[in-house]
Amino acid sequence: MSHLSQFSPWVATGIAALLALLGALVVHRIGGLVLLRATQFMPVVHTTIRTCHRSARLVLVLAALQLVWQAATNEMPMIDTVRHLNGLLLIGAFTWLAIDAINGLADGIVAQHPYDVDDNLQARRIMTQARVLARTATLVALVAGLAMMLMTFPGARQVGASLLASAGVIGIVAGLAAKPVFSNLIAGLQIALAQPIRIDDVLIVQGEWGRVEEITGTYVVLKIWDDRRLIIPLQWFIENPFQNWTRTGSELLGSVFFSVDFGMPIAPLRAELERLVPTLPEFDGRFFNLQVTDTTERTMQLRVLVTAQSSGKAFDLRCKVRELMIDFMQREYPRFLPTVRIQHHEGEPMPLSQATPAGLAGQMAGSAAEAGLAATASVPQA
Repeated sequence: MSHLSQFSPWVATGIAALLALLGALVVHRIGGLVLLRATQFMPVVHTTIRTCHRSARLVLVLAALQLVWQAATNEMPMIDTVRHLNGLLLIGAFTWLAIDAINGLADGIVAQHPYDVDDNLQARRIMTQARVLARTATLVALVAGLAMMLMTFPGARQVGASLLASAGVIGIVAGLAAKPVFSNLIAGLQIALAQPIRIDDVLIVQGEWGRVEEITGTYVVLKIWDDRRLIIPLQWFIENPFQNWTRTGSELLGSVFFSVDFGMPIAPLRAELERLVPTLPEFDGRFFNLQVTDTTERTMQLRVLVTAQSSGKAFDLRCKVRELMIDFMQREYPRFLPTVRIQHHEGEPMPLSQATPAGLAGQMAGSAAEAGLAATASVPQA
């Protein structure tokens, strides 16, 4: 009978806890449906509520149970332990809810600005800010939650007081140890606000061409053109120069170079370029031209400029223009492709492609005869 009297308060408290649990689930179910219906025309809030569905249920259940434990009499055995444990779980649930709310808000904002379009500069700017700031806020919420859980232990307060008493040396050591973490955290905030890079930006980093696939709280994932991944710390982008091809827009100006003989006529090449470029689907209609940009002792350099809406289209457009113009020159003006010449004894230039073995042997024999030497050729004279 003594054992029964000892546990009888727990029977009533357990029944109250069960009723509180059922009530919390009912409130969560009805409240969730009402909020989802009321916010269906507010996409950002609607997405946030949907993301917080599971964590909000846990918070309501633990909060209801905590009310029951607090209302119970202090003479109940182990009630203090139950209260403390439930309080720890409640703090963890609130931290989970805060993290879900932050991520849901970021997802809702990103969903309102899709970036899978050609001109997605504004969408990528918003997406980068939302993702980086959400990760920073998540880290802050997680640290705050852990700190609140530690503060519920009396021993943790004493440890904190002793640490503060010797904060000089320990602060220096902790500062040096945490420097990479805090530098990346500050760099993440700088990237989110100043935005030297954004999600889906095209970068040239250490000679590698790739797109920004992900920006985390400590590093950036660059997807290289051949599907490799380059992992770069956030701080690197603050301290080092790099190329950003999509900083102010996705449109790019592509260049194609050709080395041709001085005899190549320019006007037919321009006419062919004017005919070809407008027919290519990658061309955005803004600009194209052909110019002689340089000369050497043997060739002249032609440069073709074409524009496209994105870096990927610009690369494909350059390849197509290069292939089609080379095909045109091979078909119409093959004699004016780059050649190496030798000099006839009469002083007339002759392309190396026309210098047959027989012709070369004849030239060698003629030169030897003029010098009074006996010359023979291993091939018949032409």
